[in-house]
Amino acid sequence: MTEVAVLLCAGSGTRLRPLTDDRPKALVDVGGETILARAVRLLLGAGVTELVVATGYHAESVREALSRCGRPVTFCDNPAYDRTQNSVSLRLCEKAVRSRPFYKLDGDLLFHADVIRRLGRTPAPIVAAVERNSDLGSEEMKVVVDAGRIRAFGKDLDPRSCYGESIGIELVGEGAVDPLFCALSRTVGKGRTDLYYEDVYSDLARSGIEVAAADVTDLPWIEVDTPADLDRARDLVRSGRLDRPGA
Repeated sequence: MTEVAVLLCAGSGTRLRPLTDDRPKALVDVGGETILARAVRLLLGAGVTELVVATGYHAESVREALSRCGRPVTFCDNPAYDRTQNSVSLRLCEKAVRSRPFYKLDGDLLFHADVIRRLGRTPAPIVAAVERNSDLGSEEMKVVVDAGRIRAFGKDLDPRSCYGESIGIELVGEGAVDPLFCALSRTVGKGRTDLYYEDVYSDLARSGIEVAAADVTDLPWIEVDTPADLDRARDLVRSGRLDRPGA
């Protein structure tokens, strides 16, 4: 059982202002519960016993929100959150992870609990939750998949060659933890602080490390970036779809 989860909550969520004037978007309410509180609840229900949280914008608010979660929490602050990409925030979590397998979640996601379960049922060094989708634009983190293996991640990939979208939740197994952080360190050491962690996953896939796709197309989820996204997220919560039995 995977007992560690890394949550990336450093971003400022500028498109949700004024709601994010005094908090990161992970702490925006989506119906009696914040995005972060819901993610933590589902992770603990899946057997996670320790949280590692990358912070930046209003880090103190995240610390306060998790001060009574009942599990050990390590906070890894990214002081350059406003001028670096999420690969930097993930790299800063290396010492807290201590070479252990972990779930990695973006801090702005609402998702069905079965997303986590499906990652655990897919045997591979790295497993990414993927939604099949042929209607892909410039914002989606697209993936090229061949026989269940992800060959490439990227926002700039040609949508016509892509299987779908990586939703921002992965399971990094024991055999991939050290290679991942080594690759992140190399990337940041070269000054490439503008890259997404998915760009590094692509490098690992090209080096021969298997990155598998866990299909979650039938499970509801949403990334909350804009007020329209937030409205849809709250509708999902009200409808109960996020909590219905999955598969």
